[in-house]
Amino acid sequence: MIVFRQELGDVLRDARRSQGRTLRQVSSDARVSLGYLSEIERGQKEASSELLASVTDALGLPLSYVLREVSDRIAVAEGVAIPDTVPEGLADAAPSASLAGAR
Repeated sequence: MIVFRQELGDVLRDARRSQGRTLRQVSSDARVSLGYLSEIERGQKEASSELLASVTDALGLPLSYVLREVSDRIAVAEGVAIPDTVPEGLADAAPSASLAGAR
């Protein structure tokens, strides 16, 4: 079974390590306890949207990038191919118009 919090933790840990930063450095920059950030990276705790924003800011990464990485990993685990571009039939649709009516 795919667990979102584990995939998210893996992405955050990989990003931190690729920057050559320690858990202590990122937890300090994000103003999150070291133990709690460690649990998030290990997939043992769910991250709130506020905490996730603090961590991604501390890593200097857009939240959208982190979520895209998580989505890509889940798609691979599911065996789903996600195109990098909008399919032609969907490009003509105006999602902003349909969302405007929902406001």
